[in-house]
Amino acid sequence: MNSRRQFLSAALIGLSAKAERTIAGSFVNDAFPLGHKLRDRTLAVSPKNVVKVPIVIVGGGIAGLSAAWRLDKRGFNDFVLLEMEGEAGGNARSGSNEVTSYPWAAHYIPVPSESARYVRELMEEFGVLKDGEWNERYLCYSPQERLFLHGRWQEDIEPSDSSTPRDREQMKRFAELIREHEETGEFTVPMELGAKPSKLDRTSMLDWLNAQGFDSKYLRWYVNYACRDEYGAGMSDISAWAGIYYFAAHAELDDKGPITQPDGNGWIVKRLVNKLQRHIRTNAPVASIRKTGSKIRVLTPDTEYVCDTLIFAAPLLLAKYLMDDAPPVATQYSPWITANLTLDRMPRERGLDLAWDNVIYDSQSLGYVVATHMSLRSRIDRSVWTWYAAVNDRKMLLEKPWDHWRDTILNDLERAHPDIRQCVSRIDVMRFGHAMARPVPGSIFSESRMRLTKPHGRVLFAHSDVSGFSVFEEAQYRGVIAADRALRMA
Repeated sequence: MNSRRQFLSAALIGLSAKAERTIAGSFVNDAFPLGHKLRDRTLAVSPKNVVKVPIVIVGGGIAGLSAAWRLDKRGFNDFVLLEMEGEAGGNARSGSNEVTSYPWAAHYIPVPSESARYVRELMEEFGVLKDGEWNERYLCYSPQERLFLHGRWQEDIEPSDSSTPRDREQMKRFAELIREHEETGEFTVPMELGAKPSKLDRTSMLDWLNAQGFDSKYLRWYVNYACRDEYGAGMSDISAWAGIYYFAAHAELDDKGPITQPDGNGWIVKRLVNKLQRHIRTNAPVASIRKTGSKIRVLTPDTEYVCDTLIFAAPLLLAKYLMDDAPPVATQYSPWITANLTLDRMPRERGLDLAWDNVIYDSQSLGYVVATHMSLRSRIDRSVWTWYAAVNDRKMLLEKPWDHWRDTILNDLERAHPDIRQCVSRIDVMRFGHAMARPVPGSIFSESRMRLTKPHGRVLFAHSDVSGFSVFEEAQYRGVIAADRALRMA
């Protein structure tokens, strides 16, 4: 399954089309004002309590929740997890309305191979994997993917229906090269188990395609889509190592899964939060982290936490604003935008029926997933579609009004669904200013990234940023590894 959609890439242009019916909506879950206060060091703090605790986890995304999960499983319960926002989950959060639950960002994980043992352990705990068999209720139903190309929907995202013999030959040769890279054992999940310094990281995926003589427009679109889908930037901005990793690390699993639910990866967050609730403190932004002798002092607006070891599981761009001695972080980030559209009726289709993952060829968006696809109901009249896109201009992302994004989204979908404006009653939009680490050429095996994999005194970095790209498996792995190191330090 190659539709790895954690995140996004191209700038969108909002056209000024007027909807034929009133469409409600708003921006939701905006966290950037609080983030800017942390950046500018203007967050008001007046701690009335001092809490001493051996381990503090900063950040309640998948990395932080995984660190907490690991500590709890190892029988260590004297820790707290501090989450800036009102709910934990980070990019794996979800929402719901009267129709269905739905994702706000990360909406699936590939069926994990044996090397992703922590993912498998979690799935066993949740009853998704039992005695080596996967619970089909969690595996994406068919049809899984479709592509809108030349006026009709075709099966799968790889543009095959209109390809020429030359296109197909290049697709075959590309697959053979990916298989060769897979067989080296250097493209593993998690990446640290196999990754070795490689000259592939010093060039872009586009330059690698050019060097291999790949000029098929369909192959190049497909690879570019994959880079935007996984890393939030096109193949000219992505390391060739990372571009190849996208395909090679999951090649043997393409006929299975993925694992998903109506709320994307939100179901995982909900189960982890339910299990770990006693340790989680939401609405607890960290204003500063200071070392005082052998202790680490973590300051929040109303409480100061004094700990022996700190697991920093927040995005690493925050470290320099919170820690005086933070190591340099050269990570670039991809901003993105997602929207959940409530449909009161389904639009008319051209070609194949609605799939879970729906992509429009040559669109600047990444398409949409259908929350009700996993429903067991025999008839579905209303639905929620989650639409994804990347926005290269972070300033535009934050300054453009909601109606700009409403029109941008509808204009994009109208290419495949001419009657979409008569179907949609609400569009809620969520903006991510720094959604995901972007693995630009030279970043994966850079000295600055490698330094983050080591303890910084008694501070352990655990975000997926440590891996150099943002996917569930890497976030979970970094959280688990940090928890194990923290226990050894205790």
